[in-house]
Formats: sequence, structure tokens, C-alpha cells
Amino acid sequence: MESSKLQIGCDMAVGEWVYDHSYPLYESSCPYISTEFNCRNNGRPDSNYENWRWRPKNCLLPRFNALDFLERFRKKRVMLVGDSIMRNQWESLLCLVEAVIPSDRKLISSNGPVTAFHAIDFETSIEFSWAPLLVELKEEGNNQRVLHLDSIKENAKYWVGVDILVFDSAHWWTHTGKYRSWDVYKEGRRIFTDLNPIVAYEIGLTTWANWVDSNLDPNRTKIIFRSVAPRHNRDNGWQCYRKKVPTVYTGGTHRIPAQLLVITEIVKRMSFPVYLMDITTMSSLRRDGHPSIFTGDPQVRGTRHGMSTTFSDCSHWCLPGVPDSWNEMLSALV
Repeated sequence: MESSKLQIGCDMAVGEWVYDHSYPLYESSCPYISTEFNCRNNGRPDSNYENWRWRPKNCLLPRFNALDFLERFRKKRVMLVGDSIMRNQWESLLCLVEAVIPSDRKLISSNGPVTAFHAIDFETSIEFSWAPLLVELKEEGNNQRVLHLDSIKENAKYWVGVDILVFDSAHWWTHTGKYRSWDVYKEGRRIFTDLNPIVAYEIGLTTWANWVDSNLDPNRTKIIFRSVAPRHNRDNGWQCYRKKVPTVYTGGTHRIPAQLLVITEIVKRMSFPVYLMDITTMSSLRRDGHPSIFTGDPQVRGTRHGMSTTFSDCSHWCLPGVPDSWNEMLSALV
């Protein structure tokens, strides 16, 4: 069996997408794909976006092996924590493992914000915890939505006792206008009606880092923080429409998202060893990998710059697709 572990010194973030007829690793009939991510079922006419494999420049990224993954995590819990793009990745991971498990030996359960897939014979669970900001967002007096930058316990209580924790938090912090999920920020007794979103992000992620340092044992738990997934929403949200092949990396310098700079510095200051899994550049080459208009609801309408158009999703990812490579990276890391 091909080794599932990564070569020492391998930089998975640098490489290229190669067309591989042996991919995808599962079919779009996987029952765990949300409607909005199942682009083939939603009428996307091309399917080449399913056949690309990420190849790091100087090392081998092992092909995902479902039985090997489940065996390595026998009697363990794996949890992905974050927003809808992390849910996108979680569904990909379920599809990568579920086909090797008999239908009567797997089940789904839920507990508050956590949904768990159980591989019964392996006593393994692969879980998703909804916490797009990591810190707490509460509705308080006068129906005011308050984002508590220094409070995390209500979310974090679900993360205790997990063997592998994979976090992301980026997109919700930069939402503006009607897309913003809070009315005010709060830190201690101070309330802010407006705050630079990257400053708020740094405060919130520092709260997360302090909780990890104070409450988790690195001998018991491994933590990976997945970097921000790039959006291709410029040009009125149509930058991914009708794109059919990856962008070729020509060696130029990609713009590094501010959130990635922030989390990189925070991780450096932590006493707990956190691996920062950088998927930003590799994913930025995959404008072809988004649902675009193939989201399952052709009636969805949005107004962009005063013009009514069919909605185009250039943030999430088609499955099978790009998140499968993120999970190959994850499997190699753990």
C-alpha cells in the first residue's frame, strides 16, 4: 500500500494542477453532498473540474485511501470547525470514506451545532461543528446581534475531547451591509458599532488561540488551521462563470489575503503546535471549480450593481472537486 504520510519537508502549497483520468475518487451520487455543491446534478454541462489532481512541486501527495484513513483513526474523533466552506470540505471527506463502509454500518447524528458521521465498525466519527466566526455571536436585548470578540466557551465546549481538530474562519469577518451577521462588536464592556474587520478578526482569533493554549493538550489533540479559501467574486460575481480549466501559474506573486497574514502571526505566538495548512494559492488557480450558476436553484435572483441577474456562486466548490485535494493534504498531515 502506498504510504499515506507526507515526505519530510514537503511544501504542499507550491505545485500545479494536473489532469488525471483516475480522478475523481467518488461519484456525484454520494449521498452526503448538499444540493448546492452537486454541480453535475444541477445541470453543469462539463465535468472536467472533477479530474484535476494537485501535485506539489517537490514531493508526492499520496492518493486518498479510505480504508487506511479509517484504520488510522479507529476509535478517534475528527472534527472540522468553521463556516459553509468548511462544511463543503467535510462533505468531501465523508464522500471520500463512505463507499468502503456498508450502508448499515454508518449513520449521522447531531448535537447542537455539531453533525457527526459515524463509521460504526471503526468506532470513528468525522464531525462538523458550525462556528463560522469561532467566537460567539449572540442575539441580545432589542434583537441586537452582538459579536463577542473575547468570548468562545459556548462554541468551544464542543471541541473538547476531539483527537483531530481542523479550523477555518475568514469569510464571515469581511461580510458587509446586509450580509454582515452582527450589529455591534463587544470586547469586555466596550461596544463598537464599527471596527476594521481585520482588527476584529485578529482580536477574535487571538481569543481562539488563547483558548487552545489554555484548554487543549498537544499530546492528546492535533490541530490544523486551514487557510482562507479564495473567492472569485469580482466582475459582479461572474469571474467563475463558464470557466472550464485551471488557471496556469506563471510564477508571479499572488496577493496574500489579510486573514492569512493574521492567522500566520497568531499561530507563531501560540505555545500549542498548530499546523497552518495553506490551500489559498492552489485554490486560487481553480476558478473552474465553483458552482457558478449551477447551485440547484435556477430561480435564485440577486441584484448586483442595480442589475438583476441569476445568482453565481464563486465562493463554494463543486463536489467532487477542489476540496478533495484539501482532504488529501489533510490525510497526509495527520
